[in-house]
Amino acid sequence: MSKKRRVAITGIGLVTPAGLDVASSWAVIKAAKACQAGPITLFDASGFSTRIAAEVKGFEPEAVIKDQKSLKYASRAHQFALAAADQAIADAGIRPTQQDGDRWGCVVGAGMMTVAHAEIDEVQKMAAPEGDLQADRLLETPVAQDVMAFSRSLSTAGLSLLVRRYGIRGYGSTVHTACASGGQAIGTALRLIRRGVVDRVLTGGFDSMISPVGLSGFCLLSAVSADNDHPERASRPFDATRNGFVLGEGAGFLVLEDWDKAVARGAKIYAELAGEGNSLSAYRITDSHPSGDGPIQAMRRALSDAGATTDDVTYLNAHGTSTLMNDRSECAAVNAVFGARARDVAVSSTKSVTGHLIAAAGAVEAAICALAVYEGLMPPTANLQQLDPDCNVDVIHGSARQQRIGIALSNSLGFGGSNNCLAFRNASDTAELIAAGQ
Repeated sequence: MSKKRRVAITGIGLVTPAGLDVASSWAVIKAAKACQAGPITLFDASGFSTRIAAEVKGFEPEAVIKDQKSLKYASRAHQFALAAADQAIADAGIRPTQQDGDRWGCVVGAGMMTVAHAEIDEVQKMAAPEGDLQADRLLETPVAQDVMAFSRSLSTAGLSLLVRRYGIRGYGSTVHTACASGGQAIGTALRLIRRGVVDRVLTGGFDSMISPVGLSGFCLLSAVSADNDHPERASRPFDATRNGFVLGEGAGFLVLEDWDKAVARGAKIYAELAGEGNSLSAYRITDSHPSGDGPIQAMRRALSDAGATTDDVTYLNAHGTSTLMNDRSECAAVNAVFGARARDVAVSSTKSVTGHLIAAAGAVEAAICALAVYEGLMPPTANLQQLDPDCNVDVIHGSARQQRIGIALSNSLGFGGSNNCLAFRNASDTAELIAAGQ
């Protein structure tokens, strides 16, 4: 039986509420002074119970995306994706060519909001001015006849923009499993390389749900924090006073490569993407089982897939949304998986800084794990003042913790019960395993 192909992370790109690139985002995440949230500026949120969000600030797509045709078809979330993907490709120092484009893949996690609120609003005003839809007026609505609006609204639109931009011809797929989307997209990319379908994959996630439709749904679910007067403290995972997540937006992308090919070309390797685990826990649409059942399975499967044990794990980037049930359930899962070692595993939630990027969350946090492993630095959890007794884990807070990381895990737990865990191995450990014939 042939050995499992190993997968290297050689490129990273980020557009987040913490910064418009990897360096600025990582610096703010490492410092973890406050949540990067503020009053919503993208629309008038004065009528909502929650009026704050973690917006991407100062983003000018025309300044960073030199492709007017792509921009014409791109939504706000797609623009984030194009910018972050450009960074990842540049960082990797390699891109698809006419000769090898069929050996590249692209797998993305995409959000559920595919039609811009302004376009929905236009249709309502023109075709249903008094509440009831008038079908004859619908076809007279300019946006309903706009092929660009239709193209932007497709769930595969972001993927299409990316594969066209880079000439990727080997494989393409869009994943939508709510908050697990980004992590599961990266896990799919891992398996593509292992199976020999492609040698390299551009993979990640992107989302922007900061709109009246997106915010109203989370408000109705009582899932988002209404600490409107103190947005910088609104996201506080594991804190006894937490009261919901902060809605964010952005994109995170990685370039994954067959390990041997990355080494042969002298690429910088952040970490090995060593394993993935998934599970489905149909307990409630919005919550994992209090026992942590779904996350338990995902973490155990990721470790098994990586050929690692709980003793190898140094750091966990938790899903850590700052909702009452998620944090307790996830901490219960950590204790179940690690047992007596649970307090030896350092845990943090970087959503305390970025907010919850929904479909992009798992991808951004995968990038954070790769950076943490590469630098030997575990970012802290912002805003933790009083640890919930039911969250009995070693939560990093106050300042970053400098420590060599052997294995890092990243959890992404989605509404509807989709659970994903990715495992990252220190590149020097991987090199030693290979040298030993493993």
